Amino acid sequence: MRNRDQGAGRVRFWLPGLLLVIAVALSACQARTQAPTATPPPPTATPAPPTPTPAPLAAAVAPVTGLPQGSDGLGWWNNTVFYEVFVRSFYDSNGDGIGDLNGLIARLDYLNDGDPATTNDLGITGLWLMPIMVSPSYHGYDITDYYQVNPDYGTNDDFKRLMVEAHKRGIRVLIDMVLNHTSNEHPWFLEAQQPSSAKENWYIWSTKRPPYLGPWGQNVWHKLGDRYYYGIFWEGMPDLNYRNPDVVAEMDKVSAFWLQEMGVDGFRLDAARYILEDEEKQASTPETHQWWKRYDAAVKAINPEALLVGEVWTATKEAAEYVKNGELDMNFEFDLAGAMVDAARNRFGASVGTIQNAVWKAYPSNQFAPFLTNHDQNRVMSVLGDDVAKARMAAALLLTAPGAPFLYYGEEIGMIGSKPDEQIRTPMQWTAGDNAGFSAAKPWIAVKPNYATSNVETEGAAADSLLAYYRTLIHLRSDHEALRVGDYTRLDPGNSRVYAFLRHSAQENILVLINLDDVAVSDYQLTLPPSALRGAPSPVDLLTKTPLPAPALKDDGSFNDYRPLSELAPQTAYLIKL
Repeated sequence: MRNRDQGAGRVRFWLPGLLLVIAVALSACQARTQAPTATPPPPTATPAPPTPTPAPLAAAVAPVTGLPQGSDGLGWWNNTVFYEVFVRSFYDSNGDGIGDLNGLIARLDYLNDGDPATTNDLGITGLWLMPIMVSPSYHGYDITDYYQVNPDYGTNDDFKRLMVEAHKRGIRVLIDMVLNHTSNEHPWFLEAQQPSSAKENWYIWSTKRPPYLGPWGQNVWHKLGDRYYYGIFWEGMPDLNYRNPDVVAEMDKVSAFWLQEMGVDGFRLDAARYILEDEEKQASTPETHQWWKRYDAAVKAINPEALLVGEVWTATKEAAEYVKNGELDMNFEFDLAGAMVDAARNRFGASVGTIQNAVWKAYPSNQFAPFLTNHDQNRVMSVLGDDVAKARMAAALLLTAPGAPFLYYGEEIGMIGSKPDEQIRTPMQWTAGDNAGFSAAKPWIAVKPNYATSNVETEGAAADSLLAYYRTLIHLRSDHEALRVGDYTRLDPGNSRVYAFLRHSAQENILVLINLDDVAVSDYQLTLPPSALRGAPSPVDLLTKTPLPAPALKDDGSFNDYRPLSELAPQTAYLIKL
């Protein structure tokens, strides 16, 4: 959602604690604020890719078939690299300055052209769309109609067409499902304001203000007339009352509509910690856990392959409970995200290894979603000081990690942006032309000033660009089972600047070796505990196709003091197939 869960208990990332609290408070105040006045370059018509001619829609969207599956039987999502899209900012097809679904369709070939023989697409096989339903706000997390696409983005038929075109290319689509709350402008809440109305008990009311605050010290009881209603994030988002079976039934109906009628492949579940409260206990209550287990069963009864990935913005131990208990399929891994970005920024490998190891042990095999930053956080390139070498290391950490990785749109070209929220959700930078090729009109918010050099067209033509590096890593991940679904074993490199681990599946073993330092490293050696490695490895670096010396493998699959290269180049990753 917005940067609200960041205040929900843990100051863990790169911001000092005080600044983080201030950021949360500002974000809450800005939740319904429309975009600030934009001052982009003068609008000039920008050549656009053709929007596919609308085709007759089938009664149901065809499922995705033919994607690789791991021999260990993990879900399809473990073979997937996901890409988070803010539709408003991705591509404008009709010249109104606002991105839309037809614009996204027009740009699908950039993400994946559907031809496995080509490598000039990004290679992603999953999309997560931020809220696309009717909402009074630019961000969409306060919904007023759960059954209709936001008119700014198009129509329900446009969405169905997106599903058809995405599936043709082997891309599955998740949508943001906002279950915790509605907009205070939703007809349900307008009716609920009338005592004894049919919808009154759809929300949570009190005649007196209860004597407690929210999880991060915020006001959660909002005065309306002579009563108070509960809204954990702000007054514009009243929480639904899930102790009311009518609310449960209605939101099950909403979910079924998007799965059956609209053909989505699953949901990203916003604010998953906060579904049911017990007075002061407002996050991860036992009732919340029970509710998600029931919801998972309801969704899987409709589509057993539907993915439920939760926004449980908290420490790994608590987040993993939702997955271990069979409530959600995966959760975003916020602790790991902070560790990856910090490792790239500080050029220090030891800490990320420790946290990745803990994450691996906390979840069922590979059932978590690593990422770098998302729509609620300062963009990774800004956090890294606009340093491309560090951004490459962050990409290597993410795309070789276990789990199912998620990229935030524009991350692959080095888009920048820092809070407030609108400034981390700016238009995608397609070209060096007017409005960064996003729109022929003035965009809803100004593009970032680095668009002249950080854009798809420019970087797509440069073999050494950040975009080229992302493409290479994503395609390698898709081509190698060990990187997609393999187990994880951390190795001791004997040097805190180096991060080393083994990804191993039934079919192959890949040693990942990353020198995060900005100088060459020669004082390292790798030690592997007993493993499933057998035989006589013939190592080759998958990135450069360079043959490398083999380790002296013992009978138990272990090795000591292995140095595949005499020197590790500065800020360089090696993917060594053993």
